[in-house]
Amino acid sequence: VIFMYKYSMDNKRYYTLNYYLTRKFKTRVFKVSLNGNFSCPNFKNGSGCIFCSAKGSGDFAGNKEDDLLTQFNSVKEKLNNKWPDTKYIAYFQANTNTYAPVSVLKKKFEEVLHFKNVVGISIGTRPDCISNECLEYLKDLNKRTHLMVELGIQSMHNNTLKLINRGHDLKCFDTCVKKLKDNNINVVVHIINGLPNEDKNMMIDTVKHLNKLNIDGIKIHMLHILKNTELENYYKKNKFHILTKEEYVDIVCCQIEELNENIVVHRLTGDGKKEDLVAPLWTLKKVSVLNDIDKELKRRGTYQGFKKSLINLVNLKFNKIIKNKDILINESNITFDYKENKIYKLSEINETLNDKISLIILDYRNKSKKLDIYKYIKLLNKKGIILILLNLNDYDNICKTLKNISIEYKTYKNSYEDYLVIEIKKQII
Repeated sequence: VIFMYKYSMDNKRYYTLNYYLTRKFKTRVFKVSLNGNFSCPNFKNGSGCIFCSAKGSGDFAGNKEDDLLTQFNSVKEKLNNKWPDTKYIAYFQANTNTYAPVSVLKKKFEEVLHFKNVVGISIGTRPDCISNECLEYLKDLNKRTHLMVELGIQSMHNNTLKLINRGHDLKCFDTCVKKLKDNNINVVVHIINGLPNEDKNMMIDTVKHLNKLNIDGIKIHMLHILKNTELENYYKKNKFHILTKEEYVDIVCCQIEELNENIVVHRLTGDGKKEDLVAPLWTLKKVSVLNDIDKELKRRGTYQGFKKSLINLVNLKFNKIIKNKDILINESNITFDYKENKIYKLSEINETLNDKISLIILDYRNKSKKLDIYKYIKLLNKKGIILILLNLNDYDNICKTLKNISIEYKTYKNSYEDYLVIEIKKQII
């Protein structure tokens, strides 16, 4: 339970933005979406990203015809009625909010920092639109307020980036993230699930890549096909697969399980305006999607970062089959969580317990002595199981030995750790 709800105040199995902001500022904090009337180089140099509407990802930002204070107050007044002590993050959302001379950026950003109860600023932009001069200003801004820079990558796969007309590649994105992180600037990354020609593994790979970049936050969106976009035209011509709600929930849960536990989850689904949305219509029920994600994580018994530890995977499997009175032996130095069972060392076991052991855990990492599997199988009861921890480079030799003596086994491994686990069930010798 401690691990599942480690970074949440409302029993979410992931690191919520609400938890992060409340812990940091000791009060409730809301983001207020603003339209700074910026443009975008991708629109200027072409038709823009194929999924973008004419409002440049700012469909729910303020009215660009209003000044920033008017936009801010229109949201603030609604929130203050319910939460009078609220603090705010000014979120420049629409288009590319660093695509202007630094003098223009300073005028707009410095203005909102003087609004009452504003404790930070979040700037949505592109990785190809942060010049050296802009970076210097962001470094200064970061010293004076809580700064978040939100970068769109959408996918780590260059073929996809080309297809959706992003106008930059993965290397450009990675370089920009490194520059920001080298200067201790908080980076939030946007990704999109359901892009054309991408399968489940490709979407999960995008999260795995982001894990390596030391980012601070993530926003996961479902691809929306909006009217009067290049994506709508592409969809009419190609009819690519649109994720069902069930597929989306499954993929997001898998991404959460892979995501570093210290990355704040800012969003798990997006919502397009009903009158503009072509597909998928199930995204209009945003609360239902979020509830289904919660339910699926609970059903799996998993949480953010779960798959980063091989022991988590093993614990999950065997907590379902080990009973409270079962006798367990743990010859490793790893802590396994098996309910309230008494866990023994092999030296504590006598002959009266032969054929009564439910689980034996052996650690053969960095061990040169030969594995006497028969010795341990004899200790197991009829449903007993042996788990063997092995170095990756010893795996082939052990497997060869087991096959030579007709011992059946199952392997558990992940891409994060330098060892694996072999499972052997009770077998007739």
